Amino acid sequence: MGLEHHLAASATPAERSAEAQKATWVSVAVNLVMTIAQLIVGWLAHSQSLVAHGLHSFSDLLSDFLVIYASRQSAQPADQSHPYGHARVETAATLVLGTSLTLIGGGILWESGMRLQHIEALPTVQYSALWVAVATVISKEALYRYLIRVAERLRSQLLIGNALHTRADAASALVVVVGIGGALLGWSFLDLLAAALMGFMILHMGAGLAWGAIKELIDTGLDDVQVEAIRKTLLATPGVRDLHQLRTRRMAHQALVDTHVQVDSRISVSEGHRIAESARARVLREHPEVLDVLVHIDPEDDMDPDSYATRLPARDALLGELRPLLVGLPEPEKIVLHYLKGQVEAEIFFSHALFENGEALRQAENLLVDRLKLYPLIRRVSLNCLVAPN
Repeated sequence: MGLEHHLAASATPAERSAEAQKATWVSVAVNLVMTIAQLIVGWLAHSQSLVAHGLHSFSDLLSDFLVIYASRQSAQPADQSHPYGHARVETAATLVLGTSLTLIGGGILWESGMRLQHIEALPTVQYSALWVAVATVISKEALYRYLIRVAERLRSQLLIGNALHTRADAASALVVVVGIGGALLGWSFLDLLAAALMGFMILHMGAGLAWGAIKELIDTGLDDVQVEAIRKTLLATPGVRDLHQLRTRRMAHQALVDTHVQVDSRISVSEGHRIAESARARVLREHPEVLDVLVHIDPEDDMDPDSYATRLPARDALLGELRPLLVGLPEPEKIVLHYLKGQVEAEIFFSHALFENGEALRQAENLLVDRLKLYPLIRRVSLNCLVAPN
């Protein structure tokens, strides 16, 4: 199964869409035949449960066409309006499917309850209804086994929902068999009880699908096991010292991830960028279910209230405070500022020719130590000479 998941993850959106549509057209064919058979025979044989199941099979047809539409739309590439692609079309379709099943199940349950109040007026159920119900159980179970294999290969929540829908249809058809059998033995109310129970099963399944889609639309994250696996992958990236704010959200069969990773506070911006790109590539490589990763580089834990660099002055303002400290010293070649722990550290670089020996540099640093007392925001200043060119 792991190999199948890997192959499914490497498939293009067009390939996934083609396989999903093929499976769905098979479902359409089976549901069309069973819908016609159940509605006609159920009406002629006076079986309310078989008619109800026929209506449910008709809803299967509607859901099949919904899956076909959603799989085509979700296969479209990302564009300016949908920079993350169209995968959530599947989520919206799952919500529509779940809502429709909830309404259909509730309607069947209500109608069965109303008819149970007038059992004496019910006509006798015919044997033909029993044979059609048995054929329905067999065909629906076979269809479920086919659909769930395709759905698991593609890791499509919409196809899994459709497969579970078919399995519930097979189970409810089994209830219909029992109900019709009981009615044929003289307990007419069992046919209506079977219809009511089937309606409850459909309602329960529809509510579950709708709730799952709603959770995805409100950005519910991956489960704890998946999140922990992603965390370990990020921490294993060379250069990553720690991480925090690891957040995930589902997007159909995939997920989006964003996180803050801590690196050495004194490396260059370009090196920090390289670590971020390495962490992103590692997650995408080792977790095929992840669509994209946003990595924010931190020199320290920015969840610590003492580390909020935004409370400190910008570079221009700080350079204005540094100038009085540098009176009497040569013009620096460059100044590097480090915003750490709510204060600033400055590294000042001079040309190698300006200080003939290290003693002169140390004397200049000692001078700055005394002057720093007047500037509490600047925690430390270090002087450096650039290496002489060869």
